[in-house]
Amino acid sequence: MSKYEVDKIIRGPPDSEPKDKVATTSEVGKRNYSSRVLFIAAEMGNTKFIVELLRQYPELVWKLNDNHQNIFHVAVSHRQEGVYNLLYEIGMLDLIASSKDLDGNTMLHLAAMSPKNNRLQEISGVALQMQRELLWYKEVKSKVPPSYQERKNNAGLRPHELFTMHHKDLMSASEKWMKDTASQCMVVAALIATIVFAAAFTVPGGYHQDHGIPFFIHRKAFIVFVIADAVSLTFATSSILMFLYILTSRYAEEDFLESLPKKLMRGLAALFLSIFAMMVAFSASFFVLYHNKLIWVPVVITAFASLPVILYARHEYGLLIDVYHSTYGSKDLFKPKKRVLYK
Repeated sequence: MSKYEVDKIIRGPPDSEPKDKVATTSEVGKRNYSSRVLFIAAEMGNTKFIVELLRQYPELVWKLNDNHQNIFHVAVSHRQEGVYNLLYEIGMLDLIASSKDLDGNTMLHLAAMSPKNNRLQEISGVALQMQRELLWYKEVKSKVPPSYQERKNNAGLRPHELFTMHHKDLMSASEKWMKDTASQCMVVAALIATIVFAAAFTVPGGYHQDHGIPFFIHRKAFIVFVIADAVSLTFATSSILMFLYILTSRYAEEDFLESLPKKLMRGLAALFLSIFAMMVAFSASFFVLYHNKLIWVPVVITAFASLPVILYARHEYGLLIDVYHSTYGSKDLFKPKKRVLYK
């Protein structure tokens, strides 16, 4: 296939003109071709299609759309990391990343703007959406030459100014979501800490009046009760501190990148462990009291005591996993280990 035929396929049909407008001879050559196949593939994240094209026609890397944007500009605008990662195999990062479109925007300016599609809706929680936007901005910034990182576009705006302006609403929503989540979990953690603290001084079976030693101190179930109660108190207190850190945070943009998500993840994990340990202590107390007869009583109670743990796990497990993958798994979002363009 000739280069002309390839260009014709990639360019696609021209944009339709209004019916009441008759194009002049000079205007025919200036028609817009916004439906170019190559750039639609970049918008949609069709990496396989782009890879096949670039293998056959490497010069397509330099193709520009009507806004003078290459496929990597488009990929950043639409947050298509699969297409963007091809930069690592192509090379010439400085040259491609520093090129400008008609509005004077470099790739960093485009990363600072809100995405042009609904990719953020795939991420649960506005705070994690903010984290993903910061990851994109940080990644693209590392590829743009330092001399271009503070360049203004045609509107006179620097990249970080654009980022703050375009993410103002998301920033406010993220702060509210983080505070609401931390406040609700902190109430639960404080309640657990109160319960297990009181349980430490009201042990099952009571104390000897003569020397104040618990009656069942030598029973294994009693030892389990004491240890589980102490573990629950420790994790509940740790959870309270984590959520307190979140509530008193300064909520700067960079805090949503790692600091706040990690604190939320640790707080949720500590809260889950405190609930689990509290249920173990609760069940162990019945094994202490009914160790000789009616052994089925503590067994049944233990079965019912596991329900809160299961319910909490089902409710918060998804959030905990999302925070974990977004914080630690996103490190593999860029710089793929597997080469797809030049194997």
